[in-house]
Amino acid sequence: MTDYILEMNNINKSFGKVKALENVNLKVIRGQIHALIGANGAGKSTLMNILSGVYPYGSYSGEIIFDGKTCCFKGPADSEKNGIVIIHQELALIPGMSIGENMFLRNERRDRFGIDWDRTFKEAQEHLKTVGLYDDARTLVRDLGTGKQQLVEIAKALAKNARLLILDEPTSSLNDEDSRMLLDLLLEMKNKGLTSIIISHKLSELSYCADNMTILRDGTTVETLSNRDHNIDENRIIRGMIGRPLEQRFPDREHNITDDITFRVENWTVIDPAYKDKKVVNNVSFHVKKGEILGMFGLQGAGRTELAMSLFGRSFGIKTNGNMWINEKECDPKDAKEALKNGLAYVTEDRKANGLVLIQSIARNTTMSGLEKITRHRIVDTDMERAVTKQYMDRLHTKANSVLEKVQNLSGGNQQKVLLSKSMFTDADILIIDEPTRGIDVAAKHEIYDILGKLAQSGKSIVMISSEMSELLGMCDRLYVMNEGSIIAEFPIAEATRQKIMEKIIKHDTHMRSFENEYY
Repeated sequence: MTDYILEMNNINKSFGKVKALENVNLKVIRGQIHALIGANGAGKSTLMNILSGVYPYGSYSGEIIFDGKTCCFKGPADSEKNGIVIIHQELALIPGMSIGENMFLRNERRDRFGIDWDRTFKEAQEHLKTVGLYDDARTLVRDLGTGKQQLVEIAKALAKNARLLILDEPTSSLNDEDSRMLLDLLLEMKNKGLTSIIISHKLSELSYCADNMTILRDGTTVETLSNRDHNIDENRIIRGMIGRPLEQRFPDREHNITDDITFRVENWTVIDPAYKDKKVVNNVSFHVKKGEILGMFGLQGAGRTELAMSLFGRSFGIKTNGNMWINEKECDPKDAKEALKNGLAYVTEDRKANGLVLIQSIARNTTMSGLEKITRHRIVDTDMERAVTKQYMDRLHTKANSVLEKVQNLSGGNQQKVLLSKSMFTDADILIIDEPTRGIDVAAKHEIYDILGKLAQSGKSIVMISSEMSELLGMCDRLYVMNEGSIIAEFPIAEATRQKIMEKIIKHDTHMRSFENEYY
């Protein structure tokens, strides 16, 4: 008889008139890694929020059986008491507090005089060691990279005696190296008896680590697939997710690249505002041609985002030096508004924190960077705003009830389309796009790729930054490789391979040599 640690039977959940889940069933075997897969809006996060008590008993119908007992969680504290701990995509860490303080927040180690700090940091250090992190527990979270912060979240869950760990897009902001280390950690914890549910759009990672996969589509359970041999066909998963085969991962496009250099940067150097003796961007020079998609690849901390933000009106860094030309005209935009005026737009990697105003409508988010285009006598023409927004929604196939719907109600893929619409509305000649497909499903990725291809065909110049090497190899015409703030290699895309790129990085970064053997 199969030993299920979790059974969720006939789960139904509605938000007003919208049915988010309909008779969903999920069964997870004890001591295994179970993948939950589906397109954006399929109901994955909603189902896990029910399991973790975010949506309390009574707000949904159906049955949850955990470890043989029927559960009626009234909140996250109830589920955590039972050993169910969720790590959300947006990490719940406080940057200005130490690792130890974060780890035991609302779970403090106390003595009769208050918080026992010696015990707090000692126990935190033990849990950090369990996940392979050897930083001092007194280190501030803001001084850690994203990969280490993800490990802190897992250590925090273990400190709560987790028996079922739920991870929502745990590798969405990690590079290949950090992602593999995290997945190997999950496999190691599985061997020690921990059960995990992982939500991810990176199908190759799920094939690597998951024992079984449950696919949701449009709020219903499609099927559960066995991945016992860890060689499941990704196309088989995609067919279950979207209900049809996806013929090409990267759409065809015409390569209308001219010899006109629309964007050129020379000797660009940026000093880190937190460490004033550290160059996060070091003497970088590159160029982009009209109609070209230029890729920027590098591991965590390579300086790609810092470079992009500093170019966009000095949005990052201090003591920025270097020269920039847009359409052969030298310019030095001092802020984002001036950068947009010069024809340079930036699509941030963090759409929720820096790119969109979630409580505002799709229409206002679409037009906010170019309000002067729809303003008459200092008053926004709302009819024009809605008409323009509708055009972009149709063009990008954005799914929403209306242009007035709040962005916070949209799936990740549709939020990303609104973010792209916002930059496209400015009609900038050069678009710097940072992690354009982070946290979105394979079908939405294909639509984003198609949009970027059509923008390039129309003559726009695109700088595409991504931690997913495969999408850079599939989308770009030319590729730069960054490491420790510098550009260390340039490849025409026909000559770029995963091995050549990693060899360049390893050559310039000695601590990567241990990764080389495992990666290949």
